[in-house]
Amino acid sequence: MSASLLLLAAGAVDLAAACRGRDGWADPAPPAQVAAGVYDVGTCGITVLLVTTPAGHVLIDAGPAEAAPLVAANVARLGYRLADVRFLLSSHEHRDHAGGLAELARRTGATLVVRDAARAAVETGTGDPADPQFGSIGSFAPATVGYTVPDGGRVALGGTTFTALATPGHSPGATSWTWASCDGGACRTLVYADSLTAVSACGYRFRQHPEVVAALRGSIARVRALPCDILLTPHPGASRLHERLAGRVPLVDPDGCRRYADAAEQALDKRLSEEPR
Repeated sequence: MSASLLLLAAGAVDLAAACRGRDGWADPAPPAQVAAGVYDVGTCGITVLLVTTPAGHVLIDAGPAEAAPLVAANVARLGYRLADVRFLLSSHEHRDHAGGLAELARRTGATLVVRDAARAAVETGTGDPADPQFGSIGSFAPATVGYTVPDGGRVALGGTTFTALATPGHSPGATSWTWASCDGGACRTLVYADSLTAVSACGYRFRQHPEVVAALRGSIARVRALPCDILLTPHPGASRLHERLAGRVPLVDPDGCRRYADAAEQALDKRLSEEPR
């Protein structure tokens, strides 16, 4: 077995064991390799991805503020330097994923990249009034955005190109990212599919916001249609990441995005059916 496969196997077992029965946003977890040059360096309940390249590295998401030191420690544990992280990419503007962006930007000196619709919320840390969860999810430390990308915009580093896909609904600025991971001549398409859940503050009615429902249905359809060898999600449980890394279910699954989207659509339909008319 190659050194990379040994690391993958050991990291996956450690991660699954360390997080058994624990899914808190700041529950410490060991790092684990997902694919060639791709590692989960987050916590038991939050995915944070480190993607390494010859020209420096990329972090996708940060977890909450209290997880930032854990993410930094996991990067170092893998033998990489925080100073070599060139970009921070963001999924959506909630404190469980964006709360640590400011601290990780400070520690790395990396450029923070978000989609246009998320910029104001990330730079104020107060959320977007159009967000279904506005007023219920709390604030987070404001982070300075280096630049924004439009839907379909790209961030390139060291031969790896990340494409930003607008997938709003869970939040206005929700963004999924896709890129390729290659090991020799074998390449896999990775999709970091943002949350597609219809979650809201108390008293919010999706039925009263048809534009949000339409956006969420459009995002679900978009994720369903993506080329998708390896699905990753901001909450690892949503894509059974720990089980997949431990080998209990396949890690590589071209139907992963479809199933993820189907489950989100069923949950949305259920939510709408249960809301008062």
